[in-house]
Amino acid sequence: MSGNLENLVKIGKLKAEPFSEAEFKGLVSSATKRLADARNEALSAESRFDLAYNASHAFALAALRRQGYRSENRAIVFQVLEQTAGMPAAKWRVLSKCHDMRNLAEYEGHADIDPKFLTELVKIAGELETLVTGSE
Repeated sequence: MSGNLENLVKIGKLKAEPFSEAEFKGLVSSATKRLADARNEALSAESRFDLAYNASHAFALAALRRQGYRSENRAIVFQVLEQTAGMPAAKWRVLSKCHDMRNLAEYEGHADIDPKFLTELVKIAGELETLVTGSE
């Protein structure tokens, strides 16, 4: 598992950094709250997308930090989810696509959120929560 992560360290995509239980717990706590809010259908699709995306990113970062690594590239934390949390490629690729959508919304003001895609994002974020925390 860590062989692939070590290769990313060698090429400068990841940095080895000691695990911090406090940081891990903080990331999981933040992600859990954001995911709960993302499930609130009274909010706009854009807000729910932002909350679910950021929850997913925090869970993914927690999984990476648990392995003793950090990245300054937001996309990498999704791309290594198979190694850090056991998330299948088909699922982390959806999160990677959400990263691209988030960038369009954040930097170009383009936020056209498909309701089915939002539902899938929230579902995958919940699955990631289970993988990272071990809770159902």
